[in-house]
Amino acid sequence: MDFPTFLFYAFSALLVFAAVRVVTDRNPVHAALYLILSFFSAAAIWMLLKAEFLAIVLVLVYVGAVMVLFLFVVMMLDIDMAKLREGIWGHLPLAATIGAVIVVEMAAVLVNGFVNVQAAPAGNIGDTRELGKLIYTEYLYAFEIAAVILLAAMVAAVALTLRRRKDSKYFDPGMAVKTRRGDRVRIVSMAAESTRGGGKAGDGEGAAPAADKA
Repeated sequence: MDFPTFLFYAFSALLVFAAVRVVTDRNPVHAALYLILSFFSAAAIWMLLKAEFLAIVLVLVYVGAVMVLFLFVVMMLDIDMAKLREGIWGHLPLAATIGAVIVVEMAAVLVNGFVNVQAAPAGNIGDTRELGKLIYTEYLYAFEIAAVILLAAMVAAVALTLRRRKDSKYFDPGMAVKTRRGDRVRIVSMAAESTRGGGKAGDGEGAAPAADKA
C-alpha cells in the first residue's frame, strides 16, 4: 500500500467516525466540533484526488459559513447557556484534540503533494470548467435536489428560531395601538393622612380627617 492510499483510508475512517459522532453526541458544542473535523477530512480527501477547487470551497463555505450558521442556531435554541458556560473549559481537551488532528491532516496532505508530484489529468474534476460541465449536464437533477434540501434546511433553521420562548420579550404593535387610557392608568381615591405629631395638618389634604372628626 502506497502513501496516498494509506492517507485516503485514514481520512475516510476519520470522516466516518466524525460523521457518526455528529448525530450521536448529545452535546451541541461537541457535535459542532466533530462536524468541523468531518468537513476537513472530506476536504483532505478532495486534495488527494487532485480536486483542489472542491477542497477549498468545502473549507471556505462549510467551515467558514455553514458552521457559523449552525452555532447561531444552537445559541438561539432553548438551551441553558449559563449551564453551558460553566463547563466551557471542559470542551478544551476535545477542541485541542480535533485541532491537532486537523493540523496533522493538513501536514500529511502537503507532504504527499510535495513527495508525489504528478501532473493533473486533462479531465480533472478540480478544474472549475470541467466541474461546471458535469454539474449542469450529467448531475443536473442531483444538483437541483441538493439545492432544494439546503433550502429546506434553511427554512427549518429559521422556524426553530421563531418558536415562542418564555424568556423572550415580544412587543405586539397592534395591541399597543388598541390600548386605552383605562387599561394603563387607574385613579384610586385614598383618604388623606394627618401629620405624625397628631396636631395641625401639614397641608390641605391633612385637614380632611380633622373635619370629619368634628
